[in-house]
Amino acid sequence: MDWDKLRIFHAVADAGSLTAAGETLHLSQSAVSRQIRALEESLDTTLFHRHARGLILTEQGELLFDATVAMNKRLEAASARIRDSEDEVFGELRVTTTIGFGSLWLAPRLPHLYDKYPDLKIDLMLEEGVLDLPMREADVAIRMKEPSQADLIRKRLMSVRMRLYATQEYLDKFGTPRTMEELEGHRLICQNTSSAQVAASSGFVQHLLTYGISNSLTVNNYFGVLQAAIAGLGIGVLPDYVTVDFPNLIRVLDDVESNEVPVYLAYPEELRQSKRIKAFRDFVTEEIFEHRQRIKDENAQKTGS
Repeated sequence: MDWDKLRIFHAVADAGSLTAAGETLHLSQSAVSRQIRALEESLDTTLFHRHARGLILTEQGELLFDATVAMNKRLEAASARIRDSEDEVFGELRVTTTIGFGSLWLAPRLPHLYDKYPDLKIDLMLEEGVLDLPMREADVAIRMKEPSQADLIRKRLMSVRMRLYATQEYLDKFGTPRTMEELEGHRLICQNTSSAQVAASSGFVQHLLTYGISNSLTVNNYFGVLQAAIAGLGIGVLPDYVTVDFPNLIRVLDDVESNEVPVYLAYPEELRQSKRIKAFRDFVTEEIFEHRQRIKDENAQKTGS
């Protein structure tokens, strides 16, 4: 089967039109059309339904497109390994993690990585869904649970717990709850329990709501919860890693917290020798060490005072 024709077919299937594919491939629409017709003739099948609004894959076209998608991912993986055979750290690194961890912890620390590797390009994909690393939907992931996919190298980074936080201004105005029962008189800011999140977080919120809290604000990610808590709207349910970077938040009910949430870094086995992966892994490890040290120092200061 002609590789060049498959490349053109993939571009057409991905774009849904001959014109758009031609622009991507720097070919005329007629040249693209001829290659598609030739591929269909060689396979003795129809790959596209032609409509006024564009092209739709036939059942046979879907099968071929699945194959070309898999081929492209393998080629990308091979290309990444070839690039990583160089001594310098450069090029694109696709990193996926949750919206909360990515926006509140990781993104503010990325300047340290860019200072060291200015030619590195990070594509940060923040979402609650789990991307398929072996299929190269991302290069490296930071996840709030141990990855279950095969052929992954995984490293446990740290543990997170959900706790209660509010501003001093809010507590001065509405009072500081001393018991769980006193939460009833406060507004709870949290993720909706039906939102995509780790079980420990959802279970913690459900437990809090058993204390008769009737006033609440729910947000579908922790960045929103943080902003609402900082604005003094109530007591926020937030991961404990926010405390270092947002010292104006005060912990409420020091003995109340969720179960432990493990945080893992994972990447495909085939990228074991990747210098970009190593650079990112070392960066995250160093930042977590510094993060822990800052918490330790702050706790020592509080104890000393």
